[in-house]
Amino acid sequence: MRQFLFLGVLCFLFSSDAMSQGQVAFKSKGNDSVRLIKIINADNYRYQKKDSTSELIFLVGHVHLKQDNTDFFCDSMSINQKQNFLEAFGKARIVDSNSNGANGASVTDINAEYLKYVVDKKYVYFKKDVKLYDGKNSLYTNDLQYDLNQKIGTYEDGGKVVTDSSVLTSNSGTYFEASKDVYFRNNVVMNDPETHLTADSLLYNSETKLATFISPTYIKDSAGNVTFTREGTYDMRNHRAHLTKRPTINNGAQQITGDEVEFDDSTGISIASGNARFSDTSQGVAVVGNYLVSNRKKNTFVATQKPILILKQENDSIYIAADTFFSGRLKDSAFLENMGAGDSLKNVSTVKINSTQKDNDTSRRFIQGFHHVRIFSDSLQAVADSMFYSGKDSVFQLFTNPVVWANEDQITGDTIYLFTKDKKPKRIFVFENALAIDKYGTSMFNQIEGKTINGFFKDGVLDSMRAKGNAQSIYYVTDDNKALVGVNKVTKADVIDMYFADRKLNRVVLRNDVEGSMLPLRGADPDDLKLRNFKWEEDRRPKTKAELFE
Repeated sequence: MRQFLFLGVLCFLFSSDAMSQGQVAFKSKGNDSVRLIKIINADNYRYQKKDSTSELIFLVGHVHLKQDNTDFFCDSMSINQKQNFLEAFGKARIVDSNSNGANGASVTDINAEYLKYVVDKKYVYFKKDVKLYDGKNSLYTNDLQYDLNQKIGTYEDGGKVVTDSSVLTSNSGTYFEASKDVYFRNNVVMNDPETHLTADSLLYNSETKLATFISPTYIKDSAGNVTFTREGTYDMRNHRAHLTKRPTINNGAQQITGDEVEFDDSTGISIASGNARFSDTSQGVAVVGNYLVSNRKKNTFVATQKPILILKQENDSIYIAADTFFSGRLKDSAFLENMGAGDSLKNVSTVKINSTQKDNDTSRRFIQGFHHVRIFSDSLQAVADSMFYSGKDSVFQLFTNPVVWANEDQITGDTIYLFTKDKKPKRIFVFENALAIDKYGTSMFNQIEGKTINGFFKDGVLDSMRAKGNAQSIYYVTDDNKALVGVNKVTKADVIDMYFADRKLNRVVLRNDVEGSMLPLRGADPDDLKLRNFKWEEDRRPKTKAELFE
């Protein structure tokens, strides 16, 4: 009854087209179009006219107005028809219903202590303790501009968006109600139980929980992994990312980077492609290639597409190429039981190093290289079809037609173990068809052969070798003046030792059951100057890092 009397009095007082039937009419500036706002309720009213340009209507108590699909609520309101705006004070609120948005029907509810509504532009200015709620997410700020036509809200004085368990803050931002996108700008910070993110700018969809990076961005997850990117997307709901423009992911001593990187926090898997790189500074290991897959939870990586593995050391790093590299923790090295029958490493279990199977040090890793393995360092080079490297023992195991070169020496056999210390060769062990060749001149070669060969290095240089089991040798003999006097051919011995000095053969010692003869330099059959398995394979030797793929 009170509302009916209020509207009746109002209509009586304003019998012009300014107000009729509980409506306030606003004329747009520059044209004759009229916008009507319905007055649904007010406990009291007052009219004030100062002059021809100033006419105000004051509504007080449980004020409720409506325009199209938008409802206005407040404790009190002033309406200025001449200036085409209204102001709401105390518990100011609008409820904007939208049935044409990209996400179907929706309601945007905005509360503040004060709002100013420019009627002809359908633009609302909110002040103090502003809260925008879209049914799922809340935006908090002290200063918000909202376009009722475009359904777009903008803040410039700091804001916060709360979505489920996530909180995003920034100095300024723009909210798009139809698409549920928020464009955060300046000092963007995001926190949830799993992730901490900082950026200068960020696009975020509150419906899909998808963050889009458009500026340098840092992400730190609950495990302490730090990601840097300039561009990409992050699915906060599923904790998955696709990053571009050479992002990096740091996990303690480990880092992975590439032209593009994808990662999944739930699985711990990161995939880097395009000039990709994985490094582990604690182990002095790095691998580069065009495609890398790293598993943080299992501490493994796979590298393909022309990968290069680098074992770093102070002066003479070791560079290794292969078709594929796989690396993991030694304590998880169940690879021995999992090799396929057709793989070149299928028999590795017969020659495994037992100490690696009992290693509980989670930082120690093994590395496998599959097919076309090529190794280069200043002091040593090697090729093989496949390899296994133990980070605990610093041992290379080379399989299928392996060849190792050290200075002028070439060593071959069915399988070769190369023991290193501080990434330098310390010992070499060859078994089955072991053959070592020391180049003496242009076409002259000292040779030693046996079932096994043990070689020892000093300061990275070959110091001595021992052949055992059906040992044979061919070596050139010199007099006290270093002049050649003949070729000693040993056809049988239990043990043959060769000692080197200044990187050249210096002394040969024959032990037990020795059979052989001295051959003249002239007139000797060239075939008599080569052992049965002799094959000089210098053309397979990588002579520089650049030749690793040639």
